[in-house]
Amino acid sequence: MSDRIALALAKLFNRHRIVFWYDAKHELRDDFEALSLTGIEKLELTNNEFGIKYRILREQPEQKFLLYRDGPQPNELDNWLLDVQLAHGEFRTDQVAIWLSELELGLEFADVVQNHAEFFQAVKRKDALKKMLRGDDTPGQIRLKMLAVCSGSEPRMDSVVENLLQELAEGRDDKIKLIGRCTLDGFLWEQLTRCYGYPSDEPSIRDFAIELFKSCYAMGTDGQVKLTGDALVFLKRWKDSREFESCFETLSAECADVLNIEQDLAKRDLPELIELDYFRLIDQKIISDLVRAVASRTLSSGDVALWVRQRRQGHWYREFRHLYEAIDFAAQFLQVLGEVNLEVDSLASGVERYCRAWYRLDQLYRKFTVHVRMSGQASLMETLTEQIENLYSNNYLLKLGDSFQTVVDSAIKWEASPVRRQREFFEHWMRPFLRKDNKVCVIISDAMRYEIGEELLSLIRQEDRYSAEIEPALSMLPSYTQLGMAALLPNKELAIADNETGTVLVDGQSSQGTANRTKILQMALNGSGQAIAAEDFMAMNRDDSRELLKANQVLYIYHNRIDHTGDKMHSEGQAFEAAEHTLDDLLKLVKKLTAANANNLLITADHGFIYQHREIAESDFLSGEPEGEVILYRDRRFILGKKLKLSPGLHTFKADQLGLCGDVEVQIPKSINRLRLKGSGSRFVHGGASLQEVVIPVIKINKKRQSDVTAVEVDILRGASSVITSGQLAVTLYQAGPVTDKIQPRVLRAGIYSETGELISDSHDLVFDLTSENPRERELQLRFVLSRKADEANGQEVILRLEEKHAGTSHYKEYKSLRYMMRRSFTSDFDF
Repeated sequence: MSDRIALALAKLFNRHRIVFWYDAKHELRDDFEALSLTGIEKLELTNNEFGIKYRILREQPEQKFLLYRDGPQPNELDNWLLDVQLAHGEFRTDQVAIWLSELELGLEFADVVQNHAEFFQAVKRKDALKKMLRGDDTPGQIRLKMLAVCSGSEPRMDSVVENLLQELAEGRDDKIKLIGRCTLDGFLWEQLTRCYGYPSDEPSIRDFAIELFKSCYAMGTDGQVKLTGDALVFLKRWKDSREFESCFETLSAECADVLNIEQDLAKRDLPELIELDYFRLIDQKIISDLVRAVASRTLSSGDVALWVRQRRQGHWYREFRHLYEAIDFAAQFLQVLGEVNLEVDSLASGVERYCRAWYRLDQLYRKFTVHVRMSGQASLMETLTEQIENLYSNNYLLKLGDSFQTVVDSAIKWEASPVRRQREFFEHWMRPFLRKDNKVCVIISDAMRYEIGEELLSLIRQEDRYSAEIEPALSMLPSYTQLGMAALLPNKELAIADNETGTVLVDGQSSQGTANRTKILQMALNGSGQAIAAEDFMAMNRDDSRELLKANQVLYIYHNRIDHTGDKMHSEGQAFEAAEHTLDDLLKLVKKLTAANANNLLITADHGFIYQHREIAESDFLSGEPEGEVILYRDRRFILGKKLKLSPGLHTFKADQLGLCGDVEVQIPKSINRLRLKGSGSRFVHGGASLQEVVIPVIKINKKRQSDVTAVEVDILRGASSVITSGQLAVTLYQAGPVTDKIQPRVLRAGIYSETGELISDSHDLVFDLTSENPRERELQLRFVLSRKADEANGQEVILRLEEKHAGTSHYKEYKSLRYMMRRSFTSDFDF
């Protein structure tokens, strides 16, 4: 006891020169007499108050005194030292007094300690509170800090509530029970009423959670609202918190069930819900409505794109991303298809028009199909998928195939000047580098058709300091791997081997495999060329890859994911997923090559392909078997042989018509028809003369020394007034131009702040990635809900601030801002 008294008195003397000690129960005289404090003079009050008063105030005004009285404090009228006592400190020896002393709190906080005695029984809680205390704390602030200790949170009401909701979601009640034992529950409910307007005769955290979801949902629709706008601000911050994400989702699901949200959503229209994301069911409802609207053509592609972009900011977007993307691509596909004209005048015009516009339909169909598969929601998307499949197959692929076939049938030779032929690749694209004694690397991706190359072009251009250009080339016929790969090598003569292998000879040398291709390159380049598989190159360390480039004037890198996947019956259904992975692979290859000091890069393909995700109709197969004197080789889209019998469903080419030597003839099914081939799939095919099979990309890449990527500019459009008079503020943000390869999206955080930098509204995370040329379609409407803290800024200027992250950090810097004057009347309390 003596040690605790000495410690408590020492703390008091840190703040006071004179300390009074009333031993009301006459039980601590021995402790007083035994007490020894350095620099402190002990005096006992025994009807000597006037003399002592003179001494401590006049004679020794700097000395510290402990004034002890053996008995209770006198009545105020009889207390000669009352003025001194009030100006200095009093030491009390009851439990409350000891706690106050340990916390270095004055007697004015005795009621706080007395009323919540259970809280102070635990040393751990008491120590945690002491670390939070400040000299200017009020009783209310101390109680808030006690709540924070009980709930394991920061001493802010929103943090306390977040932790209690976390506990509720986890099915526990330890923290809320502790708050009750410490008799802090009354204060908690008072604060929930004060901060969020929570009214309840039987308050509980579960009841608050239900009311929170109910009121915030009602604020965005037309329901009954009991809570304030601060509750909406809290909910938005809470749901966007990574720490409490799962807690929010758990309680959201529970409350959706209690509030019959599914029933309510059934009567809501899309525009009502597009900004709301408090329940998972809202996204399900929006997606369901969007699917129906796109399938029925009641929404334009622009509207769908805008709404999908708005949903990107939502809590559940990540879960439903593939569905939103699929819907967006479906809407774009329908719009492009509705505007397209598939007439073809010549081989050259067909290739030119395909590269200018038609390829986009293949690309959109591929993206739609991938995202539907990734979503795992085949039943939901069934009607729309069936519509897209039918339109793609019958209104586009078949029509374009038939249209292009007319010019194929009338062509004397397989050429489409001025479009370069694939066999000219080395002389036209490679030779200019070699004439200047520059090294050049070629990546050949098996079956990377033009539309995939066009997407790759965009991805490369988006990379900082990379520039790229694309040109089409006309692949060899038949459009299969052995011939396409051979044509890309330096060559004077190409011939299909007179056997059943389908092998192609380059100047008499077999071109099968990387070893033979290396031989052909070395013969043409005096030993300074090499062929290598992409996986072997990617496995090299930096030094080895640099040595490889240093040792060779020309490097051919062969990548095979699309054809490897699509050409197998068991995996052809993943052909489009293979295309997505190919884009990642090729970007990594390009970066590894440039890191190994490669400056000149070309990417191309041996051939393209046709792919239809649904099962192929019986009508798409040719009836009957190919006939001829000799059938050397057959595939699903071509036949190699001699003296082949003419057939109305097949187009026959002599070798010289195709730029080949020898007497091997080629037959190709017309349009998009297939030949039956035992043990092979029929959805992924190539070898024929459709534009998807024969138009291949040639991408030329250079790396620059200086940065050439910027982020798109965003402006705040001030409305008619610069004064805020209500609890909400609607603003328009404008993306100054469309996003392009080199003008990239900008990610911003928007909020309204006081002059002191305190956030007084909800906060919005925004992505500006609009590609529309129409300025009106690059406007974004935002609505800010002001919190109760905005009242403190009434009559002052506040700042609408757009911020963006410092690269690679979690810190933000101001991007742009706009000032408003806050002039809210009492009626602003009734916004909802």
